[in-house]
Amino acid sequence: MSHFTSVKTKIRDLACLVRALKDLSFEFTVAEEHEKVRVRGYQGQTTDCELSIHASKTYDIGVKLTADGTYEFVADWWGVETTRGVTEQDFIKQLTRRYSYHKVMEEIKKKGYTVESEEETENEQIQVRVRTWS
Repeated sequence: MSHFTSVKTKIRDLACLVRALKDLSFEFTVAEEHEKVRVRGYQGQTTDCELSIHASKTYDIGVKLTADGTYEFVADWWGVETTRGVTEQDFIKQLTRRYSYHKVMEEIKKKGYTVESEEETENEQIQVRVRTWS
């Protein structure tokens, strides 16, 4: 019986996801091209993914590419919570927040804007003011 469960996301950019993981100080391993990395779960069970986030000494969170081009998170969430102290919901919330930040910043640069200012509000929103020269 598998203890792995999947969480669907709208994440499509692995580079932005990697930047978000670094911001949150997670250790991880990215698979080489056309390869997979092992993700560890309950009682030594494993599954193969494109990226393995090392949640603890015995549990990982996998990042798996789906058929529609999005990534999903695969883990034994009970094991992650009991060994790392972070719930599935908290992990997803923190990571998608940082991912969104990096995705927005990437799009700002692509469009030729420069960041004038950036601040985090009391309610944890990030406000970015940009400028472009026409």
